[in-house]
Amino acid sequence: MTKEEAPLNFIEHIIEDDLSSGYTQDQLRFRFPPEPNGYLHIGHASSICLNFGLGERYKAPVNLRFDDTNPAKEEQEFVDAIKRDIEWLGFEWAEERYASDYFQQLYDWAVKLIKNDKAFVDSQTSAQIAEQKGTPNNPGTESPFRNRPVSESLSLFEQMKNGEVGEGAHVLRAKIDMASGNMLMRDPVMYRVLHKNHHRTKDQWKIYPMYDWAHGESDYIEQVSHSLCTLEFLPHRELYNWFLEQIYDTNKLRPKQREFARRNLSHTVVSKRKLAKLVAEKVVDGWDDPRMPTISGLRRRGYTPESIRNFADSIGVGKRENLIDVSHLEFNVREDLNKRAPRVMAVLDPVKIVLTNYPEGKEEWLEAENNQEDESAGYREVPFSRELYIEREDFKEEANRKFFRLTLGKEVRLKNAYIIQGESVVKDSEGNITEIHCTYDPDSRSGSGTEASQRKVKGTLHWVSVPHALPVEVRLYDRLFTEAAPDSDKERDFLEFLNPDSLQVVQAFAEPSLRNLKVEDKVQFQRLGYFVVDRDTSEGKIVFNRTVPLRDSWAKLGE
Repeated sequence: MTKEEAPLNFIEHIIEDDLSSGYTQDQLRFRFPPEPNGYLHIGHASSICLNFGLGERYKAPVNLRFDDTNPAKEEQEFVDAIKRDIEWLGFEWAEERYASDYFQQLYDWAVKLIKNDKAFVDSQTSAQIAEQKGTPNNPGTESPFRNRPVSESLSLFEQMKNGEVGEGAHVLRAKIDMASGNMLMRDPVMYRVLHKNHHRTKDQWKIYPMYDWAHGESDYIEQVSHSLCTLEFLPHRELYNWFLEQIYDTNKLRPKQREFARRNLSHTVVSKRKLAKLVAEKVVDGWDDPRMPTISGLRRRGYTPESIRNFADSIGVGKRENLIDVSHLEFNVREDLNKRAPRVMAVLDPVKIVLTNYPEGKEEWLEAENNQEDESAGYREVPFSRELYIEREDFKEEANRKFFRLTLGKEVRLKNAYIIQGESVVKDSEGNITEIHCTYDPDSRSGSGTEASQRKVKGTLHWVSVPHALPVEVRLYDRLFTEAAPDSDKERDFLEFLNPDSLQVVQAFAEPSLRNLKVEDKVQFQRLGYFVVDRDTSEGKIVFNRTVPLRDSWAKLGE
């Protein structure tokens, strides 16, 4: 089923209703409006896919607009990262815009509101303003400056703009209704004084618009038809509309704000403040740490754009917030990588086996299929020799009948190679096994067509030839938190739920074909999981990150 054939979500029903009641196709325009105060995370990915997906469905432009109205927290680094993430996800924006593009227009409109007695300069402190706003059950009280003369407000507002007053000395507030049942309508602040350097306008401005004033007016300037926000902005819709009414020109399209439910992901946090804390306290190695739910982190972890887009499509667009289990995201990347990732062999916890009846000095190059899910993937050659590495957990000196891997006196097949049988072990002074001595059946080579090669054995192991083994560093990433909702307990800090085993680093051995891989190349380590080449790779050192195991290891724990 294509996207066009899929059932409509409630946002699409709204758009369809608008098209049937007066909107024209060429009036449709959407936008994705991130604030550049951090990296985008998986929650933003859903919003990106929604807005750009609507653009694709309706062949309508989608703007990328940076909500850069708070220079204290915003940086060019975040702007660059956001653009990089959206492009990586496979989307193209029609126009790159910034709220700061409209600072002069927003200021001019604010002056108009003052002149129309719809806004005033308030000289109270922020604490005083908060106190006189009242409570949801009790009306607020009007500011003593609410009825200051228009001329005085105009003069003070200009002084604010020119940097002639200190931060916190004054704010500009809309004059609406201090008895409104919607707290946001109780004379909201439109501008505050900030003597901060802006990443684009530098020191040109000393006042900056608040979100509610800048956002709707920016939508209006760009003629966005549908301004889609998450549910926490539902109470803001009334104010969004009030501000538009003050500047609305009937010859222009008036944007509509509509809300959809945020999708939270289990075993992580998506609050930018909390993500920033993880970075600042060095709990993680930066915004793109593979344990982070940021798009950059998921990319470094080995997630594909397709897997994230499929995840966003599969959870849909809803009207109620809910917690999506991270295993659903992992399922999507497994499904995608299963189709595209080449199969290779690597051993993470090696123990050496010696084939005592295999000729010393001999080596063979055996044919191995790259990906049985992809006929075009072809084959590669893998070296085989007398000494091999296997996983330590794949051998038991004594085992019960349900153990189908290597043990003494029983046979297993080596993947793409021969049937072997355990004969004896060599141990060190502390009783640890250092070598496993085996014999091999020279007539049992996979694909040789001999009767012995057709012989059925219950276990198949992956392996790496010792003299050809490529040393690699493998980073085994897991969920960052042990709790599904680490920030839901208001009595405890979310950092108390950190998973101490979210990263383990092991030195492993891989088949030599991996030497030619490049950063972000993805492979399946057979029987182990999906892995990606990390950017820390350098000449002489290949680093792999585990994207996901082949199976959900948390399912066994009842998560």
